[in-house]
Amino acid sequence: MALSKQELFDRIRRDSWQLGLPIRALSRKYGVHRRLVREALASPVAQPRKRPVRISPRMEPYKKTVDEWLRADLEAPRKQRHTAKRIGTRLEEEFGVTLPYTTVRDFVTARRRAIAAEEGVPAEGFLTRHNVPGADAEVDFGEVWVDLAGERVKCFLFAFRLAYSGRSVHRISRSCGQQAFFEGHVHALRVLGGVPAGQVRYDNLTPAVRKVVFRSRLREENPKWAALREFYGFTAFYCEPGLRGAHEKGGVEGQVGYFRRNYLTPVPTVQTLEELNLRLVQFEEREANRRIGSRIRTIGQDFAQEAPHLLPLPADPFETAMTFHPRVDRYSRITVKMCSYSVPARFIDRKVTVHLTGDTLVVFDGRREIARHARLAGRGLEHLLLDHYLEVLLRKPGALDRSEALHQARAEGTFTAAHEAFWAMAKQQRGEDDGTTALVRVLLLHRHQQHADVIAGLRAAVKLGSCSEDVVALEARKAAQAAGRAPTVTASPAAPEHPEPMDPQLPQVSHLTSHRLAKPLPDDVRPLPRLEQWDELLHLHRKESP
Repeated sequence: MALSKQELFDRIRRDSWQLGLPIRALSRKYGVHRRLVREALASPVAQPRKRPVRISPRMEPYKKTVDEWLRADLEAPRKQRHTAKRIGTRLEEEFGVTLPYTTVRDFVTARRRAIAAEEGVPAEGFLTRHNVPGADAEVDFGEVWVDLAGERVKCFLFAFRLAYSGRSVHRISRSCGQQAFFEGHVHALRVLGGVPAGQVRYDNLTPAVRKVVFRSRLREENPKWAALREFYGFTAFYCEPGLRGAHEKGGVEGQVGYFRRNYLTPVPTVQTLEELNLRLVQFEEREANRRIGSRIRTIGQDFAQEAPHLLPLPADPFETAMTFHPRVDRYSRITVKMCSYSVPARFIDRKVTVHLTGDTLVVFDGRREIARHARLAGRGLEHLLLDHYLEVLLRKPGALDRSEALHQARAEGTFTAAHEAFWAMAKQQRGEDDGTTALVRVLLLHRHQQHADVIAGLRAAVKLGSCSEDVVALEARKAAQAAGRAPTVTASPAAPEHPEPMDPQLPQVSHLTSHRLAKPLPDDVRPLPRLEQWDELLHLHRKESP
């Protein structure tokens, strides 16, 4: 094993003192030059090896220029200061010289520190925070990509982290708006079973803060956010704006990245966000067995000590939904948060009530729900359901082909190949308008029969060559009966995939024979009956009996 320079000095001095070996013998024994032996005998402490000063001849003519740029950076905004890559680009653009990136990087790294020291720029230091059980917490949002129903979309991960134990609660939503922010708090406090008694630390998020008072900790809060804080009884602490405030809630800043790397990589594939949020509950259970850094206890053990110190929750949760009262326009749409949603056409020019949450939008007429949509994340977007326009299409069948509602139904898969085949056959047999009207009447069946049953009815009707909506309805009832379901149900998005078996007391479906469904009955060409002789009977009198 190679000896360090100090160990080599110690051995040389010991052999010279104990064994009396001369310099030449010590040099041969340890395989070093005689100069090093003399250095060891002259001083018991080995001098560190001098690092050679590396020079860059190609960089030398531009060092003063780069120094001027770096000194000017001391007065520039933090996010608009030179990087090594930018300096290399400027040297190429202004002086026509291309230098290796590593050469520029090494020089800039060394000179940036030296210039800061020369100008007396103080080094930024940090203090370790003492966390008390049940006192403080931290909140943050982070971006996360999700393959949602076959489409990759950007969502947002809400994280609520207790400072003492590191216990974290997460929730993913389509936006980081006010409803998602509120729903994340309600969910997190319910899961934790209590409210932090100290401070909850935040960025200056728009859902919470309307205005940052210049150069102070004062904030003008959103009124509804203030109502939520007062409802649960916790105190908000707002960090400094920008990067200077990131260290003030460093625990949750690291938690978002850690959770994203360890549990949301690779990109999760789900049909709904509810499914993904259920997975997050399982991930959080695994986290209970993890130790943070050099801690002796696990997160779950520390949380068991912290939970009794949390303040109790109110009896009822805070109402996070926002309520609006828009008017339905002539296109049977309402506009909420700069996005448009369809409602049934019979409500045109009427006011409705809208409950908006982080993920859904529910429309009511009085107390009756009339429409439900997934909330759109963006501006100027619209979601139209074809079912809402069927009454209009009965009067204007020509508008169906190029309608946005039909385009979205095709994209979502609710308007299937079976519908397309039936429509094509109906237009061929009855013409454009009448064939489209027949399709619209079939689409109305979805309101009272299961989607799968109607599809089965469409396929049977196409196979039989009939474009009658009555045929589709009867075949749909037959499909429902064969699957053990009630033939007529109230269509609903929340309808169970496996309903209860059909009651045997219900009336059975009357089946039509295939040859009657295949084509209409031939015309009756027989002559009409002659009734003159029967009319003569009306004038005969019954003879009286003797």
